[in-house]
Amino acid sequence: MKAVVFAYHNVGVRCLRALIGGGVDVALVVTHRDNPNENIWFASVEQVARDYGIPVITPDDPNTPEVLAQVQAVRPDFLFSFYYRHMLKAPLLECPARGAFNMHGSLLPKYRGRVPINWAIIHGETETGATLHVMNVKPDNGPLVDQMAVPILPDDNADEVFAKVTVAAEMVLARSLPALLAGKAEFRQQDLSQGGYFGGRKPEDGRIDPQAGAADLHNFVRALTHPFPGAFADIDGGRLVIWKTLRAGGHSQQLQTARLHSENGALWLDAVDGGRLKVLSATLDGAALDPATTQTLTLA
Repeated sequence: MKAVVFAYHNVGVRCLRALIGGGVDVALVVTHRDNPNENIWFASVEQVARDYGIPVITPDDPNTPEVLAQVQAVRPDFLFSFYYRHMLKAPLLECPARGAFNMHGSLLPKYRGRVPINWAIIHGETETGATLHVMNVKPDNGPLVDQMAVPILPDDNADEVFAKVTVAAEMVLARSLPALLAGKAEFRQQDLSQGGYFGGRKPEDGRIDPQAGAADLHNFVRALTHPFPGAFADIDGGRLVIWKTLRAGGHSQQLQTARLHSENGALWLDAVDGGRLKVLSATLDGAALDPATTQTLTLA
């Protein structure tokens, strides 16, 4: 069986290798050029393709007549998309004889759309996962092939959850591949009423809501910490970025807005709902905050 693969990021690397390991003839890989302004903390699909001697292209737009002609020339049985960042339009999806399939980083139909892992953590979910589904012109809309859940522990950050989802994606593809190749895979329609669509996130979306409760603040911080831009507040002393917190029970004082302060040799973030977070890492204008010298900072 012959496939064309659109892929990027760690999920792209592991799923590409799963296809190769499963005996699929990957005839063409389409990926992205790395953006020099982006923090590239993930593995390279392009490098894996070159290691295996697979032709690879990096178009800015995959939906051009030139790219379509290259895909059609391969005469693929399958088209796969693994964390590729552009939507593929109908002409590309109609190329493969046996279908087009996407790997999505959530338990569809929940968290359709962009950056599903970050959104799941922001909303305090206790699990997420990886889903292989049929591609159509609507994002994350097609019938399900298989999915696998992974836990989100209360203090897991997005990087840690992404590592779990990457393994789940590889396992889902590996166990689904034999049935797909044999033409025996069973598809299940999504009940789209059981989930919603979420858009992409920008660094500016990391602004902390000073009126949020402690649980929401904790989820926000761990969803946006390294390698992402971080949860921040612009205060009198500059830009405060909170990188890591732990849930720490409550405090008795009623507050109008969240505040960060030093107490007993540690940093604490007190929320308006009476909850308290222990702050393990924070910076002010790029310099690490020292509990010994940090004054009370109000997040207004």
